Amino acid sequence: MKEFDNGLEKKWDYDLDAPVDSDISVEKLKGFLKPSDTLIFYGGEPLVMVEKMKEIMDNVNCRFMIQTNGLLLDKLPREYLMKLDKMLVSIDGTRNRDVENKGAVHYDKVVSNLGGIRAKGYSGEIVARMVVSEKPDIYEQVMAILKLELFDSVHWQIDAGFYKNDFDFKEFSEFVGEYNKSIDRLLDWWFGEIGKGEIIKMYPFVGILNRVKGWDSETRLPCGAGFANFTINTNGDLSACPIMNSVRNMYCGSMDSGVVGKKVISGCEECGYRKICGGRCLYWREAKLWPKEGDDLICSTIKYLIDGIRSRAEEIEGAGEKAIELSHSARIFGEKGSLEETGAMAENSKRKRKLRKEDFEFEKYFGPEIIP
Repeated sequence: MKEFDNGLEKKWDYDLDAPVDSDISVEKLKGFLKPSDTLIFYGGEPLVMVEKMKEIMDNVNCRFMIQTNGLLLDKLPREYLMKLDKMLVSIDGTRNRDVENKGAVHYDKVVSNLGGIRAKGYSGEIVARMVVSEKPDIYEQVMAILKLELFDSVHWQIDAGFYKNDFDFKEFSEFVGEYNKSIDRLLDWWFGEIGKGEIIKMYPFVGILNRVKGWDSETRLPCGAGFANFTINTNGDLSACPIMNSVRNMYCGSMDSGVVGKKVISGCEECGYRKICGGRCLYWREAKLWPKEGDDLICSTIKYLIDGIRSRAEEIEGAGEKAIELSHSARIFGEKGSLEETGAMAENSKRKRKLRKEDFEFEKYFGPEIIP
């Protein structure tokens, strides 16, 4: 309960008049959203309001996605399931890890539900949304998720800097050291798979690689908060970030006016990594809940990850005749490739080619974290 004393009520202007549940009419959504827009159902847990979701999907003409804990996916009828272009589903790794973090029910129910929707023919992208908290073994946990063969892609967020009273310098310093070692293992494996012609869609890796290579020239937040990704609050005002919904300081328009003021990260201007990481997180930067030494440790994990991707990409590009060609038959995780394709890729890898932009393209700004 200590976390209620975090001082944010003095720093931010909370819109206490905003209703608990959204009172936005379907007609208003129809007028606000264009066919080219994407509406992401977000909570809390959006599937507790499944009837509202169904009403929206029946009447609004746009793309739909969802961020969910996965527990109620079996309650969504197939016709509506098929209208979801992508889904981000919470899971933290092995069964034991997920039980530690989310309780005894979550893991088995989510795995069962995902198997069920795949059996129903759902072929949209399913993204594993991981939280890395007290234990830093990201390599083992990602491997456990990939072995389920239920997810097309993975991203993770370090649970650091989001609360005021959970910082311990010694403990988090040790966490950072072990986390970086585990990131090294994961990067070695990922680049090794690239060498075999496999591109596993791990959003922190592909997102950072695109910026390191200059294929993504954007330097703002990779999540798009405040300039490409907006939250419709329960009263129709627009926020820059879903974590800061109903905070007037973060309002940037409304459904009536449209976007009228985009938000950018303040600080980090002198950091040489800013153009890659964009400032990590708008909420983290605005809330400033950890002391500087804690924030510096968080930043050290980001710099380590960026340096690790940069150095390994340079090794591949500088390998001369051993450099790797990634053919269009290279497989994203979850798509099946034939033995003939695999053999062709192995043969192609002997040619003098470089990493190619088109093999690492991905959709931006729909939720996966690029900067953990």
